[in-house]
Amino acid sequence: MTQEVPNQQVVFLGDGSKRVLGRDAQRINILIAKAVANAVKSTLGPKGMDKMIVDELGDVTISNDGATILSEMSIEHPAGKMLVDIAKSQDEEVGDGTTTVVVLAGGLLTKAEKLLDEGIHPSIIIKGYRLASKKAVDYYEEISDVIEADDKKTLRDIALTSMTGKAAESAEELSDLVVKAVSMVAEKEGDKTVIDADMIKLEKKTGASLNETQLFSGIVIDKEIVHSGMPRKLEKAKIALIDSALEIKSPETDTKIQINDPSQLEAFLDQEERMLQKMVSRIKDSGANVVFCQKGIDDMAQHFLAQEGIMAIRRVKKSDMEALAKATGAKLVSRLEGLNSKDLGSAGEVYSKKIAGDDMVFVEKCKNPKAVTILIRGGSEHITNEAERALVDAIGSTTTALKYGKIVSGGGSCEIEVSMKLFNYAKTVGGREQLAIEAFAETLEIIPRTLAETAGMDAIDAIVELRSKHQGGKGKYMGIDVFKAKVMDMKAAKVIEPVKVKTQAITSATEVSEMLLRIDDIIAGTTKRPSMPPGGMDGMGGMGGMGM
Repeated sequence: MTQEVPNQQVVFLGDGSKRVLGRDAQRINILIAKAVANAVKSTLGPKGMDKMIVDELGDVTISNDGATILSEMSIEHPAGKMLVDIAKSQDEEVGDGTTTVVVLAGGLLTKAEKLLDEGIHPSIIIKGYRLASKKAVDYYEEISDVIEADDKKTLRDIALTSMTGKAAESAEELSDLVVKAVSMVAEKEGDKTVIDADMIKLEKKTGASLNETQLFSGIVIDKEIVHSGMPRKLEKAKIALIDSALEIKSPETDTKIQINDPSQLEAFLDQEERMLQKMVSRIKDSGANVVFCQKGIDDMAQHFLAQEGIMAIRRVKKSDMEALAKATGAKLVSRLEGLNSKDLGSAGEVYSKKIAGDDMVFVEKCKNPKAVTILIRGGSEHITNEAERALVDAIGSTTTALKYGKIVSGGGSCEIEVSMKLFNYAKTVGGREQLAIEAFAETLEIIPRTLAETAGMDAIDAIVELRSKHQGGKGKYMGIDVFKAKVMDMKAAKVIEPVKVKTQAITSATEVSEMLLRIDDIIAGTTKRPSMPPGGMDGMGGMGGMGM
């Protein structure tokens, strides 16, 4: 005879733990994602608005860069943090499109919420989204145009598209600087153009207008020359890069030196002086007249270097040392004993100059610089910071365009084109997945819709007009011109973006949406405490039970 177990709630979580199940868990995650997307949505496009973020210490950040806004916001919820992560990965991978990726992820989850309310299972939505994402990437590749490495005009348009609205008053001048800088550091490897964006160094100094931002064919170091007796300017400079200290090393083990009379102390100090003099002699014998040291330089060594007419700069960052090596052709030397003329780099001139009250060292007129510096000027720290973010985005866009060699027109034109192709594709799939693919296609329309709203246009009229222009594969370049507030040919308007920015945004937004839709249980636990068996210590059989 079987005995019925009465309905009893089984508790397997500790005290204070919280659990949200099923539809409620999905609804919470979707609400958080929508809130995060809405926070940055109004920053999209050249007429997007800026956000002011004040942190706990009172530091203010003013920006309309999606990744910057999200990283500065104190987002606590795990679902919100996932959107911050995709914005960061978008920034690291392609340098632009950070707002787009978050807005698309929020849009996909908003559409998914409606499908869930209609009784469609999350796994079907995920399958539909995956099919749509794969097809959307193919369609972007299909409608893209090829860009050549020497097409400076198009590269300038890409940089300008990326920066417009971020450093609006000087975007044209800055885009010229970006293209020049990218062209200088670009290297050919077979058929491919390889660009290390880290070799474009950005330095900021307040106290002048943004228009006075300059590009230097070399490196600018925010350090001062270590000794007043050293030369302030040298032409035809021979540069040594040393990553060891020009100081007397302390013994690695505990050492005790016993000195019995003053002559021993004098001999000890003379020996130290001779060692430092020997170091300086090695530098002089190599032919170097400029030394950049990653570590410290002893006061006595500074004196000897000044006597020899050698300019020295100490405690230079590792990234700056690597950039100097690229710009001047010098080798980074770890042991001073091995320094010779072959390790030296060259520059047309090295000089020190005061910028905004601070000494800076300029290494200029390098023959074939594979590292360059853009010195950003601005009226305030907020302006220089935002200009730096704009330049980082523009450098990312141009390098991405050259790396992958394909571009599309902006202004929402490519989104509408791909959206319409996805609507046609959805009909061939059928089933419930068709609804998910159509939802995906509608989500892509968020980009032109938002651009139309920021331009003061009627968003519905703009979308209808765009669809009619794109009908039948014609007018694939038609998009929203936010400055003229009407539908125009975006290629003619020189609004160009790398196709990789779009495909990366699509892929990342889809992946994070799928991940959040899979979650049907949120368990927020408390700190674990060591559990005691029933009966406390007695439950362990006492000390005797432990064989003692």
